[in-house]
Amino acid sequence: MHIEPYLFFNGRAEEAIEFYRRQAGAELLGMMRMKESPEPPPPDRVVPGTADKIMHAAIRIGQTNVMISDGMATGGPEFKGFSLSISVENESRAKELFAALGDGGAVQMPLGKTFFSPCFGMVADRFGVGWMVIVPGDYKMP
Repeated sequence: MHIEPYLFFNGRAEEAIEFYRRQAGAELLGMMRMKESPEPPPPDRVVPGTADKIMHAAIRIGQTNVMISDGMATGGPEFKGFSLSISVENESRAKELFAALGDGGAVQMPLGKTFFSPCFGMVADRFGVGWMVIVPGDYKMP
């Protein structure tokens, strides 16, 4: 079994993909726009002006695939109740990635030493996606 996050950006998916490519080195694995669907959506599910919006995309950040969509492309994206945790090899890379993901976003917990990591911090990116940047430490859960 394998779990992958699927993020809905409500009309800002293409912007998000470009942001993650630029800031986190994401690789675009594939993308399909609404108008490219092999099956037309039910008439009650068509939002006018969304033909060029992203139905489905997949990116890879490090060794993890993240799926992305514009969803119904109504309203702004809302990300609540979760964060994406990203482990990096050292404090220098943590600082670099934390700053890049936080560009236009908000620091929730500055990078610093914790009992479980030599360098850990939390930041919400410009879309509201929460990221926990961590350099793994020696701590093992009891």
